Amino acid sequence: MKLYYMPGACSLSPHIALLELGLDHSLDKVDRGTKKTETGLDFLSINPKGYVPALEVEPGQVLTEGVAILQYLASKKGGFAVFPEFGSLDYFRAVEWLVFISSEIYEGFMRVLPGPNPAALEKLQKRLAFLGEHLTDRAFLGGEAFSLADGYLFTILRWSDLAKIDLAPFGGLLAYRDRVGARPSAQAAIKAEGPSFLDKA
Repeated sequence: MKLYYMPGACSLSPHIALLELGLDHSLDKVDRGTKKTETGLDFLSINPKGYVPALEVEPGQVLTEGVAILQYLASKKGGFAVFPEFGSLDYFRAVEWLVFISSEIYEGFMRVLPGPNPAALEKLQKRLAFLGEHLTDRAFLGGEAFSLADGYLFTILRWSDLAKIDLAPFGGLLAYRDRVGARPSAQAAIKAEGPSFLDKA
C-alpha cells in the first residue's frame, strides 16, 4: 500500500494507523501548491479531489476519505486490537466517533483557521468542551484502549496551536492530546513526515 500525504494534514491519521497495525506501506509526499508528488506524479491523476489522504490499496485502486481509509486498514488486521469487531455495538460507537470528528471537529477547525470567525469558534469550543468532559475520566475515546479514532482526533487537535485555541480549559483534552502524541506510532509518523505548516504555529 502507498499513502499519499501532506505533512501536518489529516493524512497523519492513516499514517499512524498503518504503523499501529504494522502494515507494510510506502509514502509519497504531495506538494500543497503544485499537486505533484515527491516521486514526480501528478496527484490530481491519483485523486481528482486534490486533497489527502489517498491510499493506493493495490495498483490502480485508490481509496480516499480518511474515515473510509481507517476502516479499510482496520479490516486488514485481525484481532480487533485498534478497532472493534464489525457488527458489534462498539464498532458502531467507533464509527460514530469518526463521523463526529470529521463533521464537527475537522470542519470546525477548517472554519476558524483562515481567520476570525466568532460564530464558528463558539461552535467549535462547545464541541471541544464536550470532548474534554468525555475524556476527563477515561484515557481514550472508547475507554482505556486506544483506537484508530484516537489517532484521527489527535491529528486534528494538533491544529489547535495554529488556530490559537488553548486546549487547557477543556477538561482532559490537552492531556489526551499529549497522551496519544506520545505513542510510538504517532512519534514515528510525525518524524517520517518531517517539517510541516504546524511548525510555524
